[in-house]
Amino acid sequence: MSFPPRYRKARAKSRGELAGEESRAKAVRTAIELFATSGFRGTSIATVAARTGLSQSGLLHHFPSKAALLAAVLEERDRSDGEFLARDGAEPPLGWAAFDALGALVARNSTRPQLVGLFVRLAAEATEPGHPAHTWLREHYEGIENWLTDAVRTGVERGEFSADTPVGVVVRMTIAMLDGLQQQWLVDPERMSMVAEFSGFVATLKARWASTVVAG
Repeated sequence: MSFPPRYRKARAKSRGELAGEESRAKAVRTAIELFATSGFRGTSIATVAARTGLSQSGLLHHFPSKAALLAAVLEERDRSDGEFLARDGAEPPLGWAAFDALGALVARNSTRPQLVGLFVRLAAEATEPGHPAHTWLREHYEGIENWLTDAVRTGVERGEFSADTPVGVVVRMTIAMLDGLQQQWLVDPERMSMVAEFSGFVATLKARWASTVVAG
């Protein structure tokens, strides 16, 4: 018989386990930096190991392959963003609140160029079906499309969006805007503000599709 995790007493970890967790976390941070600048294919296990301060065999002890290391990197990125979007274990925001949450995430990402670079570079590489991150990329777009579709449909039901809002169009435009802003910002971060541009985009959506009650 099992029981809720909150009642499970945490086992004290040994010094070796704590050191191993730190080495693993450091390897993931290093891989994020290298994948962001050199891409998955341009980064070797040897380079990650050297930057992390581990031998290749030591790194492979934690990550049996480069694909396993990539999976850990993507898992960390999704975990971090997921926790940010659904703070305190709350349900994902819907309606216009979803767009406000995305605006907050854009602001957060504007302070994390390495993670933005990681996504942009890997997204370009992973469009190829044989790439180790191809499935992750498909699931990423499926996940954000499903969330935003629920957000807009719920907004229509609540009366926040106009009844004639083209759900699919708004969702695809929003995803395209997010991706395009990230790429342009990486090219020249001093020339544009992702935060201001996305805020202006949402304002345009609201001017066209917010109900008269919300807009007023």
